[in-house]
Amino acid sequence: MPRPASHVELVRPDRAWFRRDPVELAPLLLGAVLAYDSEAGRVAVRLSEVEAYRGVGVDPGSHAFRGRTPRNAVMFGDGGHLYAYFTYGMHVCLNVVAGAPGTSAGILLRGGTVADGLDLARSRRSRSTDRDLARGPARLAQALGVPLAANGSDLLAPPFSLEVRVGPLAHATGPRTGISGAGGAASYPWRFWLPGDPGVSVYRRHPKSH
Repeated sequence: MPRPASHVELVRPDRAWFRRDPVELAPLLLGAVLAYDSEAGRVAVRLSEVEAYRGVGVDPGSHAFRGRTPRNAVMFGDGGHLYAYFTYGMHVCLNVVAGAPGTSAGILLRGGTVADGLDLARSRRSRSTDRDLARGPARLAQALGVPLAANGSDLLAPPFSLEVRVGPLAHATGPRTGISGAGGAASYPWRFWLPGDPGVSVYRRHPKSH
């Protein structure tokens, strides 16, 4: 049974914890706290919204759908690593690799709230309200200060730290945001979020999803 949102027990997962289907793993990341230590200091974000992506030939919304490329190679590695990519020529987005090596699955970190390092996060996003500091995948990466060069990093080792809930929180599910074609359809309800949490982003359906 899902645990109430007030439950606060957090633990450090081991590698085996990530070696599961991304649709199973994604809701378990809700309420988790991801921290990154940069030269400027530490920022930690409590996750409130994620999206699951399966792999080759299975999920038309996934970067790995058509096979391995230099860009998505990290998705084919072991679970618990960071898949970071550049989008729209200006933004970094962060994903947790899921499954065993060769699975090519990942979970996009779509939104959260700053749990530590608030002043540093504010300095990186000086035009945002506190609610919007990590509300959306690009904002989340910027608030944490994680660069594209961190692609492939082990989330279980410095400069990263990840603590997860001991059990799932009550959550909602629905179509993924901004995905064109079949991958954005209601038949892929692989977006997971904590209802009422201020770190959840606004859902936007892609005009070419079906």
